[in-house]
Amino acid sequence: MKKCLSLFAVVFCINFILAQTPKAPYKSSKFEQLDEILPTPNVYRTGDGSPGPQYWQQKADYKIKAELDEAKRSIKGSETITYYNNSPQDLNYLWVQLDQNRFNKDSDYYKTETFKVTENQINGLYSWVAGTEAEYGYQISNLKDAEGKALKYTINQTMMRIDLPQPLKANGGKFVFSMDWTHNIRERKRVGGRGGYEYFPEDDNCVFSEAQWFPRMAVYDDYDGWQNKQFLGQGEFALTFGDYEVELTLPEDHVVAATGELQNPQDVLSEVQRKRWEQAKTSAEPLVIVTQEEAIANEKDKSTKKKTWKYKAQNVRDYAWASSRKFIWDAMQVEVGGKKVWAMSYYPKESNPLWGDFSTRLVALTLKNYSKYTFNYPYPVAISVEASNGMEYPMICFNYGRPNPDGTINERIRQGMFGVIIHEVGHNFFPMIVNSDERQWTWMDEGINSFLQYLTEQEVPKQPWAPDVYKESFPSRRGPAKNIISYMRTDPAQLVPIMTNSEQIHEFGNNAYGKPATALNILRETVMGHDLFDFAFKQYSQKWMFKHPLPADFFRTMEDASAVDLDWFWRGWFYTTEPCDIAIESVELYRLPKDAQITANAEAQLLAAKYIKPESLASLFASKEKSGVKITEAEKKVLNPESYFYNVSFKNVGGLIMPIILEMKYKDGTSEIVRVPAEVWRMEPEGFTKVFIAKKEVASFVLDPKEETADIDTSNNIFPRAEKAESDSKFKEFKEKQEK
Repeated sequence: MKKCLSLFAVVFCINFILAQTPKAPYKSSKFEQLDEILPTPNVYRTGDGSPGPQYWQQKADYKIKAELDEAKRSIKGSETITYYNNSPQDLNYLWVQLDQNRFNKDSDYYKTETFKVTENQINGLYSWVAGTEAEYGYQISNLKDAEGKALKYTINQTMMRIDLPQPLKANGGKFVFSMDWTHNIRERKRVGGRGGYEYFPEDDNCVFSEAQWFPRMAVYDDYDGWQNKQFLGQGEFALTFGDYEVELTLPEDHVVAATGELQNPQDVLSEVQRKRWEQAKTSAEPLVIVTQEEAIANEKDKSTKKKTWKYKAQNVRDYAWASSRKFIWDAMQVEVGGKKVWAMSYYPKESNPLWGDFSTRLVALTLKNYSKYTFNYPYPVAISVEASNGMEYPMICFNYGRPNPDGTINERIRQGMFGVIIHEVGHNFFPMIVNSDERQWTWMDEGINSFLQYLTEQEVPKQPWAPDVYKESFPSRRGPAKNIISYMRTDPAQLVPIMTNSEQIHEFGNNAYGKPATALNILRETVMGHDLFDFAFKQYSQKWMFKHPLPADFFRTMEDASAVDLDWFWRGWFYTTEPCDIAIESVELYRLPKDAQITANAEAQLLAAKYIKPESLASLFASKEKSGVKITEAEKKVLNPESYFYNVSFKNVGGLIMPIILEMKYKDGTSEIVRVPAEVWRMEPEGFTKVFIAKKEVASFVLDPKEETADIDTSNNIFPRAEKAESDSKFKEFKEKQEK
């Protein structure tokens, strides 16, 4: 230990000797703690990022009966909600979300929508006209309490306030109320939105994907009170956990996929379909329960009779379903944490063979891989529905991916299908279980989920069923640092930080999905390392299962469980729009004279300007010997004429603090990568000089050689700059050939 300390002291002194340029003024803001930004820890949320000893959350149970009118493209329903007030405060009113009202022609969504008509572009105008010329939104009626007494209510756009006849008592008070409602279902591809129907003119049928289809309780919590921000289309949802009993009445030839477990298969499935369902429980491959031949027969018959499908779901924050007589249905069970879970897919014939080959397998892969990094998937089923969409709900999601009409498969579509299924199934974990507030912080579900999607996509080539094209790697869109560079190059004045309200985000996909996914991947790969990151991330995931976390809870848990101070990282990546652009400004080489001796009496001739003066070394070692420090053999091996001492000066051009990853390419053709933690910037955030000691002469230095930091300008990452000129020349030559 003493030898190590002594060597450290010597190297420190060499740094002091060689670093001759004045230091920049001290600037500490990039490494200041986030204490003034994050909410103060309390009995509800603690300083280590955990739910506090008095943490509470509300609950809402639903009993819903709904009927689809296929001819009118409408749905009517009645629901009874039991709301539990577990907060320490009496409540005088309740807030209910009416998301369908976003599509009311008088809604603020349409009033605030902006678009531009050009000679070649009228899409914005068409969507606006399609929405404002139809009657959408809820028709609410018969709102009453458990005793049948009418309740006073006020509808404000997408929110409805119910005024309670007397305060709902704190710490366990319960209030039961019911209502009837109806609304028209949108043709989703024409009007837009997350749910609706898709019409197939070839056989005059529809696929219905019903999302945000019933009035739902808003969240009331310890940090925001009622989360009753209006739904303007971009920010998604904040929702309360509860238990559901749902009855869906539809044409008898429709096949239904829904959140929860089917309670009456004997009433809605044929005997042969039930046998297939039983066989699927032990099948190692997806087994078809409703075949393509049966789906085609249903398409033609179009029964007018009705059936009721009954479902139950426990501890879910939302409910969605899909139905169509066009559906093929396959399923298998996958083991997750010692428990069997259903992986299922529903899709029209237009989606085969892509969906039959891959969808359910992708569901199973996602459940296993996400569980590895978070917690064992707790629900009994996970469903993927081909609805030409991409949207998520508990236990069910809507995805896309169809071959060309002639049966050929577009590789871009297949890649997109793989990615969207993994992504949307993955949303079961974030935010369906780790229940963040999507209306406020999109990145907490989309960004975190996109990061896990990337990790799961990298497992695709290892699967025996993966196409040959993915045997080496999967072309992930988001996650790798290099994929976010084009966005990070954007003028910062045109960007907003990740920590921006969902409805005010510019570049929504890059900001809410890509940038946070990249940040987490950099944390795992470059800043923290797999072991520290994975342990801390699993701690966060398990702490906040079935609870409502804040950004501060995530930030604090990641630091508390890893002993890594990450406030500089959160500041840079989440609270600013600064890009990473680190430059190698200059390199100087110093060596010791060949006849220099490591003693206090050393006398050597100064051979050149880039040689360390002997008297500097003599003075250094004289002071060491005088203080009783013996120069060790290890130190002598470093401080000798065979060593190369490089002053490498770095400049923070972009402003974003990142670790230094420096490759030294030696003249003998070998190379070495040195990693320096980001804390190297803490005293000199604009630039610094650091000594690197080598045993061989360096031909060139390359910063971030593996593209780990999302550096937006790699032209200044190379020294000497001659390599840049050569690169530019080759690019110019290539460009000229292309133009010819």
